[in-house]
Amino acid sequence: MYRTLFPSDFLADLERMQRQMLRFAGPASSIRGFGRSGFPALNVGTTPESIEIFAFAPGLDPATVDVTIDRGVLTVSGERKSELPSDGNKSAVHINERFNGSFRRVVSLPDDVDPDNPTAKYADGVLHIRIMRRAAAQSRRIEIQ
Repeated sequence: MYRTLFPSDFLADLERMQRQMLRFAGPASSIRGFGRSGFPALNVGTTPESIEIFAFAPGLDPATVDVTIDRGVLTVSGERKSELPSDGNKSAVHINERFNGSFRRVVSLPDDVDPDNPTAKYADGVLHIRIMRRAAAQSRRIEIQ
């Protein structure tokens, strides 16, 4: 009764091509980079004392996640295993909207971060990474005498 203008395979191919283009585009040039789709979803913010990164990765084993800082670039990478049945001809998957496979997210950090003392905590499906700013870069009030 209802017909679509494009077959569903065509739209799936377009979505796949868009994801590949975004993956090959590389990291954003600054911490204020534009939003990109990907796994895990990221929220990045700043305070006067730190850079706060939240990676939303429910159901992920924290032991399978690597967090590294190298030359002002934070990388969050790992792999999520598929939990779908794989009995060959005996099973079929009808809808699969959950991401599985290898992932890698990259965030360019500002020059005033202190890469020697980051912290990372995983709780309730959220990886919280805090990277402190150098003390010399933080503003401070000077008393007038």
